[in-house]
Amino acid sequence: MALLNSVIEEVTERIRRRSGPARKEYLRNVESWRHRGPRRSILGCTNLAHGYAAVSDESKTMLRKMQQHPNIAIVSAYNDMLSAHQPLRDFPEQIKQTVLDNGATAQFAGGVPAMCDGVTQGQPGMELSLFSRDVITLATAVALSHEMFDGALMLGVCDKIVPGLLIAALRFGHLPTIFVPAGPMSSGISNSEKARTRELYAEGKIDRDELLLSEEKSYHGPGTCTFYGTANSNQMLMEIMGLHVPGAAFFNPYTPMRSALTAAAAKRITEITALGDQHKPIGRVVDERSIVNAIVGLLATGGSTNHTIHLIAIAAAAGITVDWDDFGRLSSVTPLLARIYPNGKADVNHFHAAGGLGCIIRQLLEAGLLHEDVETVMGDSLEDYAREPIRDGAALVWRDSPATGADNAIIATVENPFHATGGIRVLEGNLGRAIYKTSAIPPDRLVVEAPARVFNNQEAVLEAFRNGEFSDDVVVVVCFQGPGSNGMPELHKLSPPLGALQEQGLRVALVTDGRMSGASGKFPAAIHVSPECVAGGPLARVCDGDIIRVDGENGQLAVRLSERELAARSPGAAPDDNFGLGRELFEVFRQAAGQAEMGASSLINTTITMD
Repeated sequence: MALLNSVIEEVTERIRRRSGPARKEYLRNVESWRHRGPRRSILGCTNLAHGYAAVSDESKTMLRKMQQHPNIAIVSAYNDMLSAHQPLRDFPEQIKQTVLDNGATAQFAGGVPAMCDGVTQGQPGMELSLFSRDVITLATAVALSHEMFDGALMLGVCDKIVPGLLIAALRFGHLPTIFVPAGPMSSGISNSEKARTRELYAEGKIDRDELLLSEEKSYHGPGTCTFYGTANSNQMLMEIMGLHVPGAAFFNPYTPMRSALTAAAAKRITEITALGDQHKPIGRVVDERSIVNAIVGLLATGGSTNHTIHLIAIAAAAGITVDWDDFGRLSSVTPLLARIYPNGKADVNHFHAAGGLGCIIRQLLEAGLLHEDVETVMGDSLEDYAREPIRDGAALVWRDSPATGADNAIIATVENPFHATGGIRVLEGNLGRAIYKTSAIPPDRLVVEAPARVFNNQEAVLEAFRNGEFSDDVVVVVCFQGPGSNGMPELHKLSPPLGALQEQGLRVALVTDGRMSGASGKFPAAIHVSPECVAGGPLARVCDGDIIRVDGENGQLAVRLSERELAARSPGAAPDDNFGLGRELFEVFRQAAGQAEMGASSLINTTITMD
C-alpha cells in the first residue's frame, strides 16, 4: 500500500488529540465489561430460566455451558412497509440455524422502529424522522440490556436506522457486532426520468396519475431504493468501516449471493466473541482511523449530507470528537470517484456492476487516502474490503476487486477523477456554518448571489412557486427547520420546484437550518445552518430582499449586511406547530438536541474543541 497521505494523517492526529480523554475513558469501560466475561454467567437461575425459556432443548443445553457456546443477539428493523426492510423478515431463522450449525445459539433480542423518509417527505411525520435515530438507539439498548449475549447482529438498512443501531452498539462496545444488510431493489426506470417527471408535475404539465405511474416504476419491489441517498450511503459506511462481511452492501435481496452473505455474517460473529481467541469488540474496531476512513468514503462517493450529522454522533458514541472542519480538510484531498444518482445517471446496481465499493476502496488504499491498518470484523486490514465475494459452487470465496471500474462514466480513477476534491464543502460566514453538497452541482452554478425570499416552512415556498412568484434569481431561505425547532425535517419536497426554476435559467439557491434528502444536490443548497434559528442563529434575522452569497468555490455563506445591521434586527418568530401525529411526544428530544455540527443528538453530548 502507498504511504498514507499527509492530510489524512494530520486530520486523524487532530481527532485523536482532541478526543484523547473521552476516548481513553470509553476504552477503559469497554475493557472493564470485556473482562467480566459472559454476563449471563452472573445471572441468577431465575434470570437465566426467563432468558431462555422459549428456546429449543438443544439451545438450552448449549446456553447452560456458559464458557463454551456464544449466544448471539439479533436486533432487527424489519417491517414490511419499507421495501428495504421487507427482506429482513426471513433473516432471523436463517441466522439461528447457521449459528447453531457453528456451535452457538442466537436469539431475537428485539425489534426497533423503522420509518421511511420517502413516505413522510413533505408531511408532518417527517418531523419525527431525525429523532427516530435516537429512539432506535434507545430501543437497541433495551434489546441488549438483558446481558444474555456475547455478540450481536444488526439487521437494518435505511436512513436513521443504521446510525441508531450503530450508536447503541458502540455503547455496548465490549460486544462484537456485525451489520447485516438486505441489498438494493432491482433497477426500475432511470433516476433522471423520475426526476424530470417530478419537475413536470411541479410545473403543472402532467397530472397526478402520470406522476404516480412513474413513481411506481421507480419504487417497484423489495430492497433499498436504488439512488445513492442516505440508505445506500449507510451501506458504504458499514463496508468501509469494516462492520460488514466484505462485499455485502449491494447484492440484491432474495438471491443466492444475498443468502450466502447473511450466512457468512452469522458464522463470523460466532468466531469473534470473547469466548474465542479472535475477540473483536466493536468499541475497539471503531476508532479514529475508521471514522476518518468513513468520511473519506463519503466524500469520494458523493454520499449523503445526512452523514455530516450522523458520523459526528456515531463518533461521539465511541468517545471520538469530529467536527465539520475535519470533513472540509479531508475533502480537500479526496477525489470524487463515483457518479451515482443524484451525482450521475447510474444507480447503485450499475455502480456495483461497474466494480462497486471494492474498486473504490482499492483505489483509495493504493493512493494512501485510507488507513489500511485498521481492525475490522474480518481481520486487521482494510485490504479485506478491496475484495469481492463470488460463489464457487456451494462455497463463498473472495477475490481481488478490479483496480479500475468497468465504466468510466460511473467509476473514475484517482489520477483522473470526476472532481479533484470531495463531494461536500463546508461554508462559513456571517450567517453561520453550513454544509454544501457540491458533487451534483454544475460548475457554473457553484456560486449564487441573489436577493433572499424568506419562509418559515416548505409549504409556503411551494405556494409561492405555484403562484408564479419566482421570476428572478433568488436565494430561498427556509428558517426554523433545525433540530431544536421541529426536529430538522428533510425538505426534499423543494427539489422539484427549485430544480425546475434552475432549468428555466434562473440562478437559484436554498439556505436553511433544516436538512435535504440524501438524494438531493441538483441545485446549490446551504443546509444544516448552525447555529439554528431557534437557538439565536443569525439566519432568523434575514429579511426579504437581503442579498445572500452562497459560494461553493470559496466556502462562503454570507448576507450583505454589516455585523451591526444584522445584530440590530429582531429575529423572526418561530412557528408553533408541533402537535399532531405524535409530534408533541418528541418535545423532550427537541429540547435536548444539540446543534447539527454536534450530531443533532438528544442522547450523545459532543463538546467541540477547535484547534
